[in-house]
Amino acid sequence: MKLICVEEHVLDPAIGAATQGLVRAAAPYLPDWGSRVVDGRKVSDRTRPHVIAPSESARKALDMGQPRLADMDAAGIGMQVLSYGGFPQLLPAAQAIALNRAANDKLALAARNHPERFAGFATLPWQAPEAAARELERAVKELGLKGALINGRPGDEFLDDARYAPILAAFDQLKVPLYVHPGLPLPAVQAPYYGGFERELAARLSMFGWGWHNEAGIHVVRMLLAGVFDRYPGLQVISGHWGEMVPFFLQRLEDAIPQEASGLQRPIVQTYREHVFVSPSGMLTLPHFQFVHALMGAERILYSIDYPYQSLDGARAFIEGLPISDADRALIAHGNAERLLGLAI
Repeated sequence: MKLICVEEHVLDPAIGAATQGLVRAAAPYLPDWGSRVVDGRKVSDRTRPHVIAPSESARKALDMGQPRLADMDAAGIGMQVLSYGGFPQLLPAAQAIALNRAANDKLALAARNHPERFAGFATLPWQAPEAAARELERAVKELGLKGALINGRPGDEFLDDARYAPILAAFDQLKVPLYVHPGLPLPAVQAPYYGGFERELAARLSMFGWGWHNEAGIHVVRMLLAGVFDRYPGLQVISGHWGEMVPFFLQRLEDAIPQEASGLQRPIVQTYREHVFVSPSGMLTLPHFQFVHALMGAERILYSIDYPYQSLDGARAFIEGLPISDADRALIAHGNAERLLGLAI
């Protein structure tokens, strides 16, 4: 069985160097993730079996060649859809446009060098929506990339803000998906909601423990309530980490905000099912899967591991062991990704 993983990350050194200070300013609570000192002893930050230590994951994320392919082969993964980590939207627009363009060229080259193993989602200059729309078109039509991924918000607002209409229209017209990935919570939110703890605890709660998943979920909810999917009927979104909390409260959201209150063309649950694909991002937990499978159906689930931040250990065993039909397993493992992204079958 072919296995396609759709949230697998790489890093671009140029974007990283340009944004390092800006990220620190936006998230001053970030500790040194490389190692910690406990009882006078330096220890790795790797805290559980499937989480890779930051120094190792950063090294792996810089690779788009044979070492990554070797890891994939060892885990039985046929293809990774690569996407960039980082926050180029923090940069001045002109600088971001040039850096994103160069990064997309490198990503496309990796996919051309290994067309059966790698595909890619573009990185975009979200702070310049017209330029972002042009770069998405170039990335798809000229470079062969399969859509784009956003890390967090495009700016202080979310993508439902009217200024981002040009880029949403481009996704709609090009019929490629938008991956809404978590990012750094707004400082005005982080301090009162997640602050007040020891620095590392606050950082973990602010980010991958809760905060950035909550914010990524709100991102999609705002798009739903703002009528984005009514205005752009061709827009498809991918939401990782089992939908960033949203599926588990989706019916409550609809009950609390019926069409009479929202003014939307369709009920919230229906719209979500028709426009959102959900992926595990390495959260290989059966109860989460079973809930999402019952809510969404196999046709709306993609597979992902969040490499290299999560280990590939058990990636294939989890999907092979799910208590579902072989037809559903094939859809989740590769069929849905092939259809959504236009990958060669």
